[in-house]
Amino acid sequence: MMKYSFDDLIGKNCVITGGFGVIGMALTRGLAASGVNLAVIGRNPATPDKAKAIADEFGIKCIGISASVTDKVQLEAAKEQIHTEIGKIDFLINCAGGNSPKATCSVEQMSKGDSLADTFYGLSMEGFQDVFDLNFIGTLLPTMVFTTDMIEAGKGNVLNISSMNSIRPLTKIPAYSAAKGSINNFTQWYAVHVAQMGIRCNAIAPGFFLTNQNRFLLTDEQTGELKPRGKKIIANTPTHKFGEPEDLVGTMLYLLSDISSFVTGVVIPVDGGYAAFGGV
Repeated sequence: MMKYSFDDLIGKNCVITGGFGVIGMALTRGLAASGVNLAVIGRNPATPDKAKAIADEFGIKCIGISASVTDKVQLEAAKEQIHTEIGKIDFLINCAGGNSPKATCSVEQMSKGDSLADTFYGLSMEGFQDVFDLNFIGTLLPTMVFTTDMIEAGKGNVLNISSMNSIRPLTKIPAYSAAKGSINNFTQWYAVHVAQMGIRCNAIAPGFFLTNQNRFLLTDEQTGELKPRGKKIIANTPTHKFGEPEDLVGTMLYLLSDISSFVTGVVIPVDGGYAAFGGV
């Protein structure tokens, strides 16, 4: 029978990494409100306490586990805890990610007279590696660990959080661009790899949202006013505003639900029209 609601999500078990970040929290709350049980993976020691608050508010099972998405041993231990406290895993959302000033160039485009230290050539390799690993390896490893239940069940769903930066690379942030581009490629590759196992894999590419990771690039720390880069983003987003994290919830529920059962290997922009705008 044709599905006309997201009721099939009720009672399912979902692992979400980075689920208490700015974007992750909106997704976590959207899932909980839809009746999905949750295991939230995060590096913050307060993760378990935040999970209890979600469980109490929405009346679902929600546990928080402090673990690094780049540490397979920690993720394997987390999976054992999830099996004990919630059960088998139906869905995985790879939301952990972010950027760092250490992987960010000071100038947008090089010109003669620029100090190499302010350009791509002055980037810290350690900073570049940290950002790439957090975003890409932090998607790869959880997928490797948390989808084995889905393989056994012959059904499941993986949702990766990419970025419009993966489709139209932004100036200044080559590590983040490379990592999110890799996530798009991996989303397609993995979707093909497990298609006959009953598992789907898709991604959402958010446009511009103010988060803790990019606020230093877009707003003035003292005044809160938009920097020239922030103004440029608004000018090139047809809706002339930043997205709200809650704007991602509908697309997430659609991709997790059986209502999109023939959709796999796609990256859906949620960007206020940014990708459609040519600048004139």
